[in-house]
Amino acid sequence: MSKRVLVVDDEKLIVKGIRFSLEQDGMDVDCAYDGEEALELAKRNSYDMILLDVMLPKMTGFEVCQQIRDFSNTPIVMLTAKGEDMDKILGLEYGADDYITKPFNILEVKARIKAIMRRTGKKSEGGNTERVIENRDMRLDCDGRRVYIKNREVNLTAKEFEVLELLMRNPNKVYSRENLLSIVWGSDYPGDVRTVDVHIRRLREKIESTPSEPVYVHTKWGVGYYFA
Repeated sequence: MSKRVLVVDDEKLIVKGIRFSLEQDGMDVDCAYDGEEALELAKRNSYDMILLDVMLPKMTGFEVCQQIRDFSNTPIVMLTAKGEDMDKILGLEYGADDYITKPFNILEVKARIKAIMRRTGKKSEGGNTERVIENRDMRLDCDGRRVYIKNREVNLTAKEFEVLELLMRNPNKVYSRENLLSIVWGSDYPGDVRTVDVHIRRLREKIESTPSEPVYVHTKWGVGYYFA
């Protein structure tokens, strides 16, 4: 089955170029040119990936990303003309999984999309891997990519889920920030370890009753993170 991608940018030439290139690779592509249209499409359809520009009419990309996260964990890659670190981190704060800075090479965009789809696809394959992981009040449905605490669903982003699944499958094993970045984001990911810190903090805010005193995801100071 072909992958379905939503491309959101108010610059129609950029959208046209990305759409043409992705369709050449057999993907189905929907397009939106403002924040409100993007949000409506995301609500009505199921996508394997969303490419989302930061600067949009009606709603910013950050606002769209934040609202999509209320109902979907579809991987979101932010497109930004600004290269400042704070803009990149802000995108991750709102629930984005990755970012690409404009001007970009379409081959880089396609490589990043395929890398994320490969990782999320592997997670959904069968095999002998345990498909449901339970620990105390937490249950991970790896096929449905859903997390429940005390039978209440917690909505995680794709990357937050992957970090949590990795840690839960390997309890008490300490992963350095560099290891987590390489395993979850890939060795070719251009970001730095602050990306991991942002995701761990967001993850704790969602799964821990008291994020400053975590029960599940702990910090081994000077080393990294582990699931107790």
